[in-house]
Amino acid sequence: MLITEESYVVNMRRTRGGGTKVENREFFYRRLHSLLGVVPIGIFLIQHLVVNHFAVYGADSFNKAAQFMHDLPFRLMLEIFIIFLPILFHAVLGVYIVFVAKNNTRRYGFFRNWMFFLQRITGIITLVFIVWHLWETRVQIGMGTEELDYSLMENILANPVMFWFYVIGVVSTTFHFANGLWSFFVTWGITVTPRSQKIATYATLLVFLAVTYIGVRALFAFV
Repeated sequence: MLITEESYVVNMRRTRGGGTKVENREFFYRRLHSLLGVVPIGIFLIQHLVVNHFAVYGADSFNKAAQFMHDLPFRLMLEIFIIFLPILFHAVLGVYIVFVAKNNTRRYGFFRNWMFFLQRITGIITLVFIVWHLWETRVQIGMGTEELDYSLMENILANPVMFWFYVIGVVSTTFHFANGLWSFFVTWGITVTPRSQKIATYATLLVFLAVTYIGVRALFAFV
């Protein structure tokens, strides 16, 4: 399947025009998958990276920001229904898409086709990274082995292997978000013309660079 900017629009229009129940249901799931990747997952990602960025200003600043998020009212309910369940749905459907998608990067080499391919690869890397990050910063804390503060991240990132694992994980996550944002604009009919999609490409590139800078700078602050 050749993935170009035009093919996204054509496929969307064909589906809108009608299809089998299975096709319509899959179209609905993919639209929901795209929506959840931006709201609420994308918003949570930016918020999480901004909180981590407080490490740039010192341990006290990070600890205060982390404590503020920890003390939010109904935090557990918010995490379950606004973060964990959307991420679970997005991840499960994303893995399915990875296995059913057909890529023609070697034959065609179009920019958007490569972005389609990299979106799937970074999706898997991001999933592994998130699971490991949750284990280190949430599950083990729940077991009473650590406290979520500056020193926890400092100890984790003191290991060079873990530091570069986190760098790769953060860059993969921010790319997956920014490139997914481009797909979101097309899937929801926000960018229909080639010109609008080209503008969206540059805009999402700026988003990628900005959020990556925030995330990676925080990692260097911890070490």
